[in-house]
Amino acid sequence: MSNVATRPDVIEVDAVVIGGGFAGLYSVYALRENLGLTVQAFDNAGDVGGTWYWNRYPGARSDTEVNAYCYFFDKALYDDWKWSERYPRQSEILAYLGHVADRYDLRRSYQFSTQIESLLFDEETDRWLVATDKGQQFSARFLIEAVGLLSATNVPEFPGQENFRGEIYHTARWPHEEVELAGKRVGVIGTGSSGIQVISEIAPVVDHLTVFQRTPQWVVPSRHRPIDPELIDRIRGDYEGYHREVLYSTTAFGFEESAVSAESVDEAARHEAFEKVYDDGGGFQYMFKAFNDVGTSLVANKAATDVIEKRIRETVEDPIVAELLVPTDLYAKRPLCCDNYYEAYNRASTTLVDVKADPIVEFTEKGIRAGDVEYELDVIVLATGFDAVSGNQLRIYQQGRNGLTLQDKWRDRAYTYLGMMTADFPNMFMVYGPMGPFTNQPPVHEAQVNWIADAIKHTIDTGASTLEPTQKAEDDWMELCDTGAALTLFPKVNSWINGANIPGKPVVNYFFMGGMAAYMDLMDADRASEFGDHFLTDGHAARVRA
Repeated sequence: MSNVATRPDVIEVDAVVIGGGFAGLYSVYALRENLGLTVQAFDNAGDVGGTWYWNRYPGARSDTEVNAYCYFFDKALYDDWKWSERYPRQSEILAYLGHVADRYDLRRSYQFSTQIESLLFDEETDRWLVATDKGQQFSARFLIEAVGLLSATNVPEFPGQENFRGEIYHTARWPHEEVELAGKRVGVIGTGSSGIQVISEIAPVVDHLTVFQRTPQWVVPSRHRPIDPELIDRIRGDYEGYHREVLYSTTAFGFEESAVSAESVDEAARHEAFEKVYDDGGGFQYMFKAFNDVGTSLVANKAATDVIEKRIRETVEDPIVAELLVPTDLYAKRPLCCDNYYEAYNRASTTLVDVKADPIVEFTEKGIRAGDVEYELDVIVLATGFDAVSGNQLRIYQQGRNGLTLQDKWRDRAYTYLGMMTADFPNMFMVYGPMGPFTNQPPVHEAQVNWIADAIKHTIDTGASTLEPTQKAEDDWMELCDTGAALTLFPKVNSWINGANIPGKPVVNYFFMGGMAAYMDLMDADRASEFGDHFLTDGHAARVRA
């Protein structure tokens, strides 16, 4: 018989939370303050912030408008914090999360600079045994993994990388001290969201910038500007109504989504609508504000890309470079927005290298050899993104019932129910885990944590030891997600959304594409059923009865 919960070297708590970003901080608050549980939280960073603690690269900022990229659980917090920009920089978002941690005294529940090594479910005690890289062990009844959608860093190994005599940095692990790039020859590998922000920011200051592009991206301008005080006043005037509108929309981005199909209007009207949104700025607005079918209709998608392509060719002076910057695939990835991205290629000091035509052969002492050319560099920036959605969960060894590991269960793909639980892993919850909604994250984090808190309260109040989804609930959820995704254009394009950016990772659907409003209804239905329709409580007995 196991004696995990009674061993003197094991620290017992009600709940363990992993993560110190938006999701983790609110999880600590909800479980500790609202449910009165003892909570121990961990993060491998040195402080709160999550992805905003690590992503300090030049140009790092939100690409979601901040009126909806924030917390809503406390109106006083919304009223008191004064955002400066529509798309704030990393330093401002990190300061906001630090303020939240201070305001609600959340740091006292955290142990920072700590990596979780393993998570083992003890079937004798119905508790999770949590082991850290510090040699500590904790026992928790409930486990909440708020490990981040885009935080498991993808660091590819290039031949000869150890030979390079200059500096190498990854955008997602940027040094906290200032990195001097002015007057240096800098190479950037990658043109995803982080890459385009770095390129736009450093192009005016470096001596020479060499961009190694594998896949061109559809990028629209952000139109950075101070946040509109009248907008904030309107939100404060109907705070509950606005919050509900955010959660019961399709994307939860906080702007009015179009109810018009591009296919219902003529070509001229389509282009006019996209031109208008393009000029106002914002990648997510460009995809969802002009029309409601950019992600599902080839007609709408083509109209959207026609306008971006026209703007690229109007902006980039060298037609050969412009041709390299125009994508050949659909506009069906995470929408990107950044000011002055295409303008960076008009500088005589910027070189674009097409690594599909001339692949990176090796790093050399002096720089990078691509094709037959060696590009001499002082600094190399790896903007190579993340092992998204499931990456951070799978980097922790996790074992549920009957010795089943998460690594084995998710070998072919990640299986969940609502993106928050997975069968055979009792009392284990994920915030924005695989097969969650494809939406703006912070408001959804709150909504999911509230559901998790309700599920935990139900478990405690009913006297049950454990709660977990049935296999049927999980299977039905996966089928619903896959059926919905198949109706969109996203599976037709390789990206981190379907895992295609990581060699060897299963290329499958990782999201519920049915919209946030539908997702809210599904969570509400579980509450209405008192977590009875899709769940097992006290799994051993339930399985015996079955």
